[in-house]
Amino acid sequence: MALTDIMIKKTKPEDKVFFLSDGRGLMLEVRPSGGKSWIARLRLNGKEKRKVIGQYPDVSIAEAREECLKLKKQAKTGSLASTSENLSFLDVYNEWFRIKAVSTSESHIKKVAIRMNKHVLPFIGEMPISTIKSADILTLCRKLEIISAYTARLMCQLIGQVFRFAIAASYVETDPTYALRGALATHKEKHYATITEPSKIALLIRAINAYPYNIVRLALQFSVLTIARPGEVRHAEWSEIDFEKAEWRIPAEKMKMKRVHIVPLSSQLLQILQELKTLTGSQKWLFPSARNDSSPISENTVRIALRTMGYSNEDITPHGFRGMASTVFNENGWSSDHIEFQLAHAEKNKIRAAYNHAQYLPQRREMMQWYADYLDSLK
Repeated sequence: MALTDIMIKKTKPEDKVFFLSDGRGLMLEVRPSGGKSWIARLRLNGKEKRKVIGQYPDVSIAEAREECLKLKKQAKTGSLASTSENLSFLDVYNEWFRIKAVSTSESHIKKVAIRMNKHVLPFIGEMPISTIKSADILTLCRKLEIISAYTARLMCQLIGQVFRFAIAASYVETDPTYALRGALATHKEKHYATITEPSKIALLIRAINAYPYNIVRLALQFSVLTIARPGEVRHAEWSEIDFEKAEWRIPAEKMKMKRVHIVPLSSQLLQILQELKTLTGSQKWLFPSARNDSSPISENTVRIALRTMGYSNEDITPHGFRGMASTVFNENGWSSDHIEFQLAHAEKNKIRAAYNHAQYLPQRREMMQWYADYLDSLK
């Protein structure tokens, strides 16, 4: 059915982009922000292409029909040039994603794909990238803010990365996310729940030591005494453990900051690893999955163990072991530099950081042995 001005004006935006057909390859794109654009569907080199004609009502129905007919004739005769206006946001995103995947860790790029596929592409993926305005992205982000301010800001950042790639590739001239600086809700950092009172730490250590399943118990003890991130613990390999040097050397590609990290192993940790070696020493992972030993334990294994022991998500999380150690170290006068290096936090001077994976190792070795002894004294 041919469109009329009355029909178009009565059309209300929805949560996702949708199209109204005028026939003969002409469509009106209706965006969640309320913006409307004329799109011509063409066959170019055997493939369907979409070319933006203009915004409604700046371009009238009659003008859009005339331009669409002209473009179809050009496409048929081969005189229509392929331009960036034919590219959708999804087209450019896919090109950006392929390049980013080469230089980004598999786990991170997987998270990017999941988030973009869920939060962004269903809404603006099919839109010609040259027509996307700041208002379109703001509308999308406002919907995400209802769920999470953090998610909204993260998606805006990722969309901005795609647009900056598009600018470099001469697909577009501007980044519409730039105008949104200051327009989105500020994300308040959520600190991981942890335990810091000595008497409560003592109860936690006793509960861990009494946990009935050996590999999970050892994973809990290893997590507490290495204060490594949960993902680093899960993916720890026997090839990374040096018993003679009493070190766990984590490769750069496994670290959040992409640099080698050395964890000194206390005498208590060496005992834990000796026990663990009798259980999993012939396998790749320190803590293999019970279902499939070619994979490490799941990210929920330690969390579920804590819940089984009676600790809720508001009491402590697996990541909270790091906060617990940091508090104990600071309250007992250890150097903040030594603590930050042991936690593998970001080094502000990136040039210096490239050479710093072993910095403060003697001091950190002393600090980590003190911590293991301190926890023993509490229990």
